[in-house]
Amino acid sequence: MIASISGYVDYKDAQLAVITVGGIGIEVIATRSALEKCQIGQQVSLQTRLIVREDSLTLFGFATPQERDLFDTLIKINGVGPKLGVTILSSLNIDNLRQAIISERSEILTRVPGIGKKTAQKILFELKDKIPVGLDAVPESGVSDVNSDVMDALIALGFSVVEAQTAIQSLPNDAPDDEQERLRMALQMLSN
Repeated sequence: MIASISGYVDYKDAQLAVITVGGIGIEVIATRSALEKCQIGQQVSLQTRLIVREDSLTLFGFATPQERDLFDTLIKINGVGPKLGVTILSSLNIDNLRQAIISERSEILTRVPGIGKKTAQKILFELKDKIPVGLDAVPESGVSDVNSDVMDALIALGFSVVEAQTAIQSLPNDAPDDEQERLRMALQMLSN
């Protein structure tokens, strides 16, 4: 197995990066968070998982070991292949996915391209016992619910899941818990 890769980034697009290691360019299909670490001409280190199929060897890249472990768990679910696993992790960060599973909100998963209602329910069913429910897994305040409502509103306004999630994550820590104020701030960030 190839557990990680370190080298210089030669190429990057929305789904993959080519990382040169020892003079060999290796194509890595990566999550959004992993691709954010990749800057052309700069050295990068990614966690990886090699998927061997009858007709291909595909290397998938992740920003953290936790992201890779969640990918491994996702692709064990019938109907979730490696590319859909990467799409899920690119559309929803680990915390949002964990919250969707704990609160059993399949509508969050159905926003991910390639996931319908049946697949979303299957993912929730398969992962509900595999996601740790510790103090860090359950939000202490209603901020997460407010963020979920703000995300719903942004998506209803036509923004993608990734855009909505990025805007919400960009909100300052001291942002008010008021849904309308958070929505206004998120829209302001998206308009810049």
